[in-house]
Amino acid sequence: MTIRARFRLDRGEFSLDVDLDLPGRGVTALFGPSGSGKTTLLRLIAGLDRAPGHLEVNGEVWQDDGRDLFLPTHKRALGYVFQEASLFPHLNARRNLEYGLKRVPADERRVDMDHVLDLLGIGHLLERRPDRLSGGERQRVAIARALLTSPRILLMDEPLAALDLARKQEILPYLERLHDEMETPILYVSHAPDEVARLADHIVALDNGRAIAEGPLAATLARLDLPIRLGEDAGVVIDATIGARDEAWHLIRADFAGGGLWVRDTGHAIGHRVRVRILARDVSLALEHPRDTSIINLLPGTVAELAVDNHPALALVRVEVDGTAIVARLTRRSVAALGLAPGKPVWVQVKAVALVG
Repeated sequence: MTIRARFRLDRGEFSLDVDLDLPGRGVTALFGPSGSGKTTLLRLIAGLDRAPGHLEVNGEVWQDDGRDLFLPTHKRALGYVFQEASLFPHLNARRNLEYGLKRVPADERRVDMDHVLDLLGIGHLLERRPDRLSGGERQRVAIARALLTSPRILLMDEPLAALDLARKQEILPYLERLHDEMETPILYVSHAPDEVARLADHIVALDNGRAIAEGPLAATLARLDLPIRLGEDAGVVIDATIGARDEAWHLIRADFAGGGLWVRDTGHAIGHRVRVRILARDVSLALEHPRDTSIINLLPGTVAELAVDNHPALALVRVEVDGTAIVARLTRRSVAALGLAPGKPVWVQVKAVALVG
């Protein structure tokens, strides 16, 4: 199951040229600065705009210029969630949801309303009109309405951009549940690093209408040839499981293939799956096991790759820790002093770890 999207668009002041094969499950983030082409690509997939190209979604061709085939938006099995919830103001939440449900013949419905109500926590909101809902509640109803059309793909265009921080933190756990429990692939447009780090399985980094990097999130963030900076710095995201709790010091250990990382206790249960984000600036390297240090996260690894960073004084070093990549930012002077080269064993010291979901 894949999504194949090939488009070439030239509007003079803006052009888009992409050739992508994306996974047909999970969350793919379209990430990049304003004007990079994220929303344009989403609208082309939705059929709201048109450009020369080819589009196939999990085996169903929606556009093929070679056959003069172009399905209009209403014939594409998709759901679209905009920045603003765009609910019908004269209808309560229940009737808004029924509008989405009625778009699909009963024998073609693949999404159960009760499941969606539970998934997004909106069962108690059904009799309220949009003006009696918070921003986060309105967006959850909008997502539910899109899901009830039984889409082959769900398109989300910066769905949290219009929300304040408190409402964003309210809705993110529901989006995580959506990711975990629904098989519908999601294309998620965002320029917010925290959302991408928390939700995405796959990432397409866009810049000036071109895909400058694309692939699984963890592997793509660990690339040194073209570092993708989620916000203020380069870094990696690691999937982990809570393996232990140190109640005396209010810490929990996030275990992954290469070891464990102690982080502040967030109340997650043992066995709960989480993601951790490690910024390159918070990683240092040593040739021997450090002693008498305040850093509690120490991992043995092997240097895999080195590259010059965006300043000539700095270098990025990718270290493999039993198959998991961690990136460190060092001065080139430190690299030379330690004699770092691919294959050299090192100890990775992680000064700070952010639990992102």
